[in-house]
Amino acid sequence: MDLKSRIRDIPDFPKPGILFRDITTLLADSEALRYSVEQLAHACDALQPDYIAGIESRGFMFGTPLAYRLNLGFAPVRKSGKLPSAVHTAEYELEYGSDRLELHQDAFAPGSRVLIVDDLIATGGTAAAAAELVSMTGCEVAGFGFVIELTGLSGRQKLPEVPIVSLVQY
Repeated sequence: MDLKSRIRDIPDFPKPGILFRDITTLLADSEALRYSVEQLAHACDALQPDYIAGIESRGFMFGTPLAYRLNLGFAPVRKSGKLPSAVHTAEYELEYGSDRLELHQDAFAPGSRVLIVDDLIATGGTAAAAAELVSMTGCEVAGFGFVIELTGLSGRQKLPEVPIVSLVQY
């Protein structure tokens, strides 16, 4: 299946000069959504993860069905202040300033292998912060799974040297 044909391009969003890759059209297409999850499952099962960590918020849309499909537990990586129990916190740089992600300290059994999932990798800062959080729990990053990779932004270079799966590259 050609997933690119299921992803809508929105020029000048969220600001002039940006070409936004909109996955809402892929999500609305049941065949494309199922195909995306199945392709991620096929590629990521070989990484032998024990858990899936999905990055807020679009990582939840792919990470949760992937965890279900692979019969694994799921943990959300959230923006600051959204999780109710004790958390680990990682700060990462944005184009203008910084932000923080959090993960429950007890999200995984110590020593587990965790696959980090998001809809898209661009500059890699968010995914790198999620990897830092997984490490803080005493676990190993098994790899990363993305639906879209913006290759021109070199996000892979910020990530640990583990397998990276991306279904569509721009």
